[in-house]
Amino acid sequence: LLERYIARPRHVEVQVLADAHGKVLHLLDRDCSIQRRHQKVIEEAPAPGLPDSLRAEMGAAAVRLAQAIGYVGAGTVEFLVENDSAFHFIEMNTRLQVEHPVTEMVTGLDLVEWQLRIAAGEALTLSQEDVAASGHAVEARLYAEDPARGFLPQTGRLAHLAFPENRAGLRIDSGVETGDEITPFYDPMIAKVVTWGEDRERARLALADALADTRIAGLNTNLFFLETLVRHPAFADGALHTHFIDEHSIAAVEPPAGDAEAIRAFAAVAVLENRTRRLKARQERAPDRFSPWGRADAWRLNNRGSDRLEFDDGGETMAYEVFHTDGGYRLDGGERAVSVSGAARGADGGLIAEIDGRRQSGTVIADGDRLTVFLDGARREILLIEPGAAAMSSEVAGGRLTSPMPGTVVRVLVEAGQTVRKDAPLIVLEAMKMEHTIAAPADGTVESLPFAVGDRVEEGVELVGFRAAT
Repeated sequence: LLERYIARPRHVEVQVLADAHGKVLHLLDRDCSIQRRHQKVIEEAPAPGLPDSLRAEMGAAAVRLAQAIGYVGAGTVEFLVENDSAFHFIEMNTRLQVEHPVTEMVTGLDLVEWQLRIAAGEALTLSQEDVAASGHAVEARLYAEDPARGFLPQTGRLAHLAFPENRAGLRIDSGVETGDEITPFYDPMIAKVVTWGEDRERARLALADALADTRIAGLNTNLFFLETLVRHPAFADGALHTHFIDEHSIAAVEPPAGDAEAIRAFAAVAVLENRTRRLKARQERAPDRFSPWGRADAWRLNNRGSDRLEFDDGGETMAYEVFHTDGGYRLDGGERAVSVSGAARGADGGLIAEIDGRRQSGTVIADGDRLTVFLDGARREILLIEPGAAAMSSEVAGGRLTSPMPGTVVRVLVEAGQTVRKDAPLIVLEAMKMEHTIAAPADGTVESLPFAVGDRVEEGVELVGFRAAT
């Protein structure tokens, strides 16, 4: 048995609607070629660059398939497209799919409504000629996952989640909000970010800008990965195929580190402004509103008022001596001082401040002592070290192979006491429809296996007791 191999296929699908009275329509096509681990990441409608004749043939084939099986409801017929000249059937998904919003945005049809109306026995009132594309729509799937670690799913609390508001052509479909937990029991999708434009380029740029202006804190996501992908020149050119992400090494692109000094200073200003607001509010409620002990400017009798702020920035400790000035602060970091003035909240809830004469606008999200700073296109997490807090410590997990994510043990490939070679697979976890293999870090011996097939494990627990050969 030989199967045809297609080296650079496109994944194109056709949306169909079929009622119980024998009428079947196709609602144009979508391109879903941009995938990681064989799962879709970016979808768009209509599929760009297809010859009109091929597009018509695919639509007709999808309708014939639905008619042949007596299908009723909304469904999707999926194809692999070869060199934009031939197409091959993959499967039919007998449901609405994640990417249905792009079809809704270019056709103006509510597919959920029609699915329900068909289920209620209603007949389709549309004709095939009524279905036409207006403009272009692109969707990005925003996931709690770590692209740098092979797109491993992430779990935890969303300390902050905010999307751009009041933008024409922008649609956000999400089932979570700030404070919600991303758990290991469901797909780690946070939202679908969808944009519409009069043409593909306008829709693409609108999506890139929407992603750039989305703010998430609390756990790793694929947000920067998506923006990088959508802004890539090959994506802009429509050179789409299912190996696109690997071919262009999109996941290897590192987020911009930003200006560390500016980011730290901005974080300091956010902390100081927050403290000032709290102190002023407390002073307004105090019996003696004019007491010097309630002032927010670190006032001292016969001395210069100052505060001290200390941060842990990626393991590097940074301390500021803060002096309050008229309308601002001076941050003395030892080697140099930074002047700050005009700090205020922006209309979007962000922070605006003039730092060393340069006006800057950004966002600082506080989750306890952990600060997530968004400034000049960079995102950086900094830990505020409060006075008297215990020093942070880290433990090296020598001899322990731990779970990189919450999940379920699906295969145990070795036994306790067995000697193995470096990179030998030891145990396989499954989480959120993906498998992750734990391999031997060196030649050695498996000393213990605390878990069996079917056991649920949490992130960080020991999966394999391992002793490296000496």
